[in-house]
Amino acid sequence: MAKTLTMLRLTTTLSVVVLLLLALHSQRASSYEENEDEDEEYVLDSVFANSTVRRSRFLASSVKKIKKGTSCDAKTNPYVCNGVSANNGSSLLHCCKKHCRDVLGDRNNCGVCGRKCGLGERCCGGVCTSVLWSTANCGKCNKRCPGGVRCEYGYCGYA
Repeated sequence: MAKTLTMLRLTTTLSVVVLLLLALHSQRASSYEENEDEDEEYVLDSVFANSTVRRSRFLASSVKKIKKGTSCDAKTNPYVCNGVSANNGSSLLHCCKKHCRDVLGDRNNCGVCGRKCGLGERCCGGVCTSVLWSTANCGKCNKRCPGGVRCEYGYCGYA
């Protein structure tokens, strides 16, 4: 009876420790994802690409960079981020709910405004992609695992 009680306490303690470690790890991983693109700026490939209105050199030079989440309005100012290519074609900016979003990499606006990627997915080139098990996108977009190494839980060679 005493052995069973001791074994039960040990199992309970071990379970609590494992749960705490998993919670700590998931908090670190999610906080890393949230901060990885903080203060991100988009460098426009061509200033006012959609505009037929002539602008001054001063105005054109001041709009070559757009901060992530810049306010926009597709109706009153459609030239800020309405289908504008940025970062040498790796970003495509659209005005989603009055904020500039990269529809090629934003998990809440993947491909088009409002399309959300699921749990364990990232927006890679405008397509929601599982990054937990993909050897071509392990943990994040375009992170390849070395030959013969499997991607597990978003890590190359997890076990």
